[in-house]
Formats: sequence, C-alpha cells, structure tokens
Amino acid sequence: MGGQGTHVGQPDWHHFLIGGEPGRKTDFHSKSRIRVFQPHPRTRFSGSRACSRKLLPMSSLAATLRPSRSPKAEYRVLGAISASHMVNDMMQSLILAMYPILKGDFHLSFVQIGFITLTYQLTASLLQPLIGLTTDRRPQPYSLPFGMVSTLCGLILLAYAPTYAVLLLAAAFVGLGSAIFHPESSRIARLASGGQHGLAQSVFQVGGNTGSAIGPLLAAAVIVPFGQRSVAWFGLVALLAIAMLLQVSRWYAAHNLAAGPVSLRAAPSSPHSRGVVLFAIGVLLVLIFSKYFYIAGISSFYTFYLIEKFGLSVQSAQVHLFIFLFASAIGTLAGGPIGDRIGRKPVIWASILGVAPFALLLPHADLFWTTALTIVIGLVLSSAFSAILVYAQELMPGKIGAVSGLFFGFAFGMGGLGAAALGLLADRTSIEFVYRAIAYLPLLGIVAALLPKSQRAAV
Repeated sequence: MGGQGTHVGQPDWHHFLIGGEPGRKTDFHSKSRIRVFQPHPRTRFSGSRACSRKLLPMSSLAATLRPSRSPKAEYRVLGAISASHMVNDMMQSLILAMYPILKGDFHLSFVQIGFITLTYQLTASLLQPLIGLTTDRRPQPYSLPFGMVSTLCGLILLAYAPTYAVLLLAAAFVGLGSAIFHPESSRIARLASGGQHGLAQSVFQVGGNTGSAIGPLLAAAVIVPFGQRSVAWFGLVALLAIAMLLQVSRWYAAHNLAAGPVSLRAAPSSPHSRGVVLFAIGVLLVLIFSKYFYIAGISSFYTFYLIEKFGLSVQSAQVHLFIFLFASAIGTLAGGPIGDRIGRKPVIWASILGVAPFALLLPHADLFWTTALTIVIGLVLSSAFSAILVYAQELMPGKIGAVSGLFFGFAFGMGGLGAAALGLLADRTSIEFVYRAIAYLPLLGIVAALLPKSQRAAV
C-alpha cells in the first residue's frame, strides 16, 4: 500500500473502508481521502506499544462494521414450550377441578381444600426464585423434562391417594414440577422471542392458561364419571410433554453453548437506579398480590359458588369454570403484544384497576350476568401477568431466571395463601360473602401509577 499512484481492482467494500468510492480509482495520498497508517519497514514495536498500534485485517474490520441482522423469533421453540406449559398447568387445574369429588370422597372441609392449593402453590413459590437464581449463574437445559417427571409423579399419586396426607404429597410433587419448569421455560421464551419479548411471554403464558381452562372440561368428561383413579390416564399426556421438552432442552443447550460461558458474558445493566428498581419491584408484587388473591377466590371456589347460589350440577359448574379460564387464556395472549406496542405500564394499569367495576358487580348478578362478568374479568385481568413479567425483566435484564422465579413463585404463593385464607373465611361465613369481600382487591391496581416509565432493554 506504499507509494503514490492508483489502486484498481479491489472489492467495493475495501474501497469503502479506506475512503474510496466503488468503481473509481483511488488516490490514497489525496487530502480528500482517509490516510491509512503504514509503519516504516524499519520500525519495530514491542510490548504493549505494539499491541496498541496493531492493525486489524480488512476482513476483520469489515466484519466489525457489517450491520447485524435482527434476530428472528423461533416459533417452533415457542410453540413447544407453550404446549408443555399447557400440559403442566392442566395437571394443576385437574387438582382444582377434582375438589368437589375429593370433598365428597375424603369428607374435606373448605379449609382442607384450601390447604391442598396452598401445598402445591407454596412449594412452587418457595423454590422458584431459588431455582431461577441458580440457573442464572449456571443454566440447566435438561432440568425441564425432569420437572415434568415430578409433575407426572404427583399425578400418579393423586390418582391412587388413599388418604388426605397423600393428597398433600401429590400436590407437593406437582408444585415441585412447576418450580423447576417456570423459570427456565420463561428464559427460553425470551431467548426465542427475536426481540418480541411481550409476544413471546404471551405465547408462553397462553399455553398455561389454556391448560388451566382444559382441566375442568377433562375432569367433567373423564374424572367425574370414572372416578379418582382415571386421573392416571393423563400421565400419557405428561409423557408426551417430556418428549417435547427433551427437544427444547437440546435447542437451549446448543444456544447456550454458542453464547459462550456465563462468566464471560457482559451483564446488561438496568435502565434505572437500584432504589427505583427495588421500589418498582415492590409495586409489581402488590399488583401480583391483588391479582392472584382475587383469582384464588374465582378458581378455587367458583364451582361451589355456582352450586350453592344457583343450584347447578358439578359438571355444569365445571363448564362455567372452563368458560372463565378460557377467557383468561385469550386475555393472556393479547396482553403481551399490546405491551410491545404501547408499553407495559398502560397494560398493567388497565388490566388490574380496569377489572374493579366488574368484580364489584359480580356478587350481585344472576346466572347469566355472572357468566358474562366472569368472561370480562378473565379477559381483562389475565392480560396483566405477561406485561408485569416483561416489565420486571426489563428492570433487571441480567437476572431473567431470578425475576421469572420470583414473580411466578410469588404468584403461586399468593394463590395458595389466598385459597387457604378464603377457604377458612368461607367455612366461617359463606362462599357468597367471600365473593363480596374479594371484589375490592382489584382496586389496588391504582398503585400502578407509581411505576416508572418502562424502558425496553436490549435483547
């Protein structure tokens, strides 16, 4: 590259990088061109000085300046993880849908029913943050099928449980499976999102909500006519989910290997100060409390409410529970993409506080309007969780597993505590009184006004 004159025949990118124009002769020593550093042949560099002046090859420089392609969403991975989430949450909803049967077979009180919910949700809530924090530091791709194996064990125990104590043990196994499944699967949904984080979390969440909605229908069609032991047949679905999760784990392992060791990756920083982040997380946990304490009253006692107030049969009440849960699934699917477009905070605000008028009307409605109001409540309220989770992940972008575990765990814990506390309240008063009391919980959505403006984090 020494000497004067012209240089012809180089590729266009080469001319661009050194200041020329494609298709024209380039004078490297013209004042209008960029000078390229060329050391004298006799000049020698040693030590750190040599390293600081070392020139990169043109091919490396071109690779550095080449615009990066935007990542594409891995829809097959999202579909598989969503389908597995459907199976996982379907197993949980089978427990809820079996409550009328278990209450009669084991002569349970409402408090004992609430403690079944408390057992599997408290198990999940305590373990999920710990598992998420651990997998942030050391990812465990093949933990997902192991978690589904635990859920399968809980299902088999549930089918053949001879005593109330074994029912609680079965619920604990289901809770352990969820604790393992949710933090890593939420991380995989984010990795496969292609930057559409809200959409990916909604697709992932809608699988869980669909499973929760299907559970009561399956219970009405299979468990009610054939009894407790028919639950074991659903183990075949769990085996199918294990096979899917093995494929997802292979993709995750390959993706994690390509990204390099965790210790060498640059940790992304939060868009807010530590104090702001902690305050915002506290506000989000208050919103989770209001949402899931209220949901516990609907999901755990809705069938009893319909049977007691309107005289419906067990199967008819379970169909109404399915309608509510299916509406929740649709709302979940909508919440994430809307948050991607207009921001997380408006979705969080509208989904929780916006449901308050319908919740306050519900205890005073007839059967038709009860069904209609629960559809609206399911649609609106369920859109919150995907927005809350992605908002929290953007607050703490370097701790995806810990954040997912914290929020899934807290949601499960509030659901479990809500079921137990509301069961005790129902035993001492009535189911109708419980529904009047919990109607005020969505008003806590007003604290969403305290959240800082959402700022999207890097992928």
